[in-house]
Amino acid sequence: MSIIKFEFDPKVGIDNPALTLTEDTDGEGVGEPRFYLLTKESTETFGFCLHEELGCQGHIIRQIELGGVAQRRGLQDGDRLLQVNGHFVDHMDHLRVVQKIKASGNQVLLAVLDGDSYEAAKSLGRDLSQLLPDDIRPRLCHIMRDKSGFGFTVSCPEGTKGTFQLSVLQDGPADRAGVPPGSWLLELNGDSVKSYSHTQLTKKLKQSGNKVTLLVASSAVEEFYRLRGLRVTAALADTSRLPFKVRELHLVKGPAGYGFLLKEDDCSSGGVGQFLWEVDAGLPAERAGMKEGDRVLAVNGESIEGLDHEQTVHRIRAREDEVTLLVIDPASDEFYHSIGLSPLQFFKDSDPTSGSCTPSLPSCSGSPVLYDVEVGPKGPVSWLMAAANSIEIIQIP
Repeated sequence: MSIIKFEFDPKVGIDNPALTLTEDTDGEGVGEPRFYLLTKESTETFGFCLHEELGCQGHIIRQIELGGVAQRRGLQDGDRLLQVNGHFVDHMDHLRVVQKIKASGNQVLLAVLDGDSYEAAKSLGRDLSQLLPDDIRPRLCHIMRDKSGFGFTVSCPEGTKGTFQLSVLQDGPADRAGVPPGSWLLELNGDSVKSYSHTQLTKKLKQSGNKVTLLVASSAVEEFYRLRGLRVTAALADTSRLPFKVRELHLVKGPAGYGFLLKEDDCSSGGVGQFLWEVDAGLPAERAGMKEGDRVLAVNGESIEGLDHEQTVHRIRAREDEVTLLVIDPASDEFYHSIGLSPLQFFKDSDPTSGSCTPSLPSCSGSPVLYDVEVGPKGPVSWLMAAANSIEIIQIP
């Protein structure tokens, strides 16, 4: 028996046709999720469609627009969407996922897995949520000063700008507001601190008076975004510790009606809005938690942004004896305006079994439209158009 000896010459490299190197995919053909921060102008789209297709699992990225935002960032046809703004969505109803993206406004963080890896993971029974980090969201914290101050101090390397680390006083205002010790400061009152010197930051804090809003990220979160070349913004933030909330009110009409009046008035943020007034004691509106002065944001899961008074009333009356409203009180409304973000962006949708979902943006006609498409070789197809700036959904039953 003859033995062929193979010698490796580092100057030449590997020259053996029987020896191949392959990318390590955990031995199971499953790659790693990829993250994309898509930012568009208000007149743009994100440049892709999200499909639900017969015989295929998951939310599928399709029809990537040539030269569009999605293509420029690197999304691929056939990618499966796993996460939207840090929320795992693979198990969610398709329409709810679309609504989450639409509610993100002009910026959204997506986590995707290539189609082959997705199919391989599914065939192996892998839990796809385990492929993703537990918490990759920065935090938005609103701090009220007490006699000890804001309860944090800022350190910065000498001679540098925009690099600020926070030391947090235990049980102080910042600690109670949810600021993690040792976190990095990214925004102050809605403005990036990237160009601030330590002196400028101190001046801005003094000008904040008795309250300040910070966008902060732990070292792990900051490192996650930095390694991927992604910019952390408030649009991606965890707002669960904020005192400012969108409230969901479910009203069932009684013999005397709902018990409130709706009027159109000027918003503090400019433009006009629909406000709730004359809430009658003991009637469904009051029992549901409605307060005079609340502004209506959405009716039955659909945003009323851009709708006038008559259109909003029509939405409320669309269901004969019940209605679900998303509302916000004046103080919370003013807060979100001050940081330049829509409160709907941070509304946490309920469990799908409750019938509630993240509100979607209005279509030009005021509601989604169902289009019938010519029957093709794969059978009848219906396209459910979400009619939003960002994407459309296509459902193939």
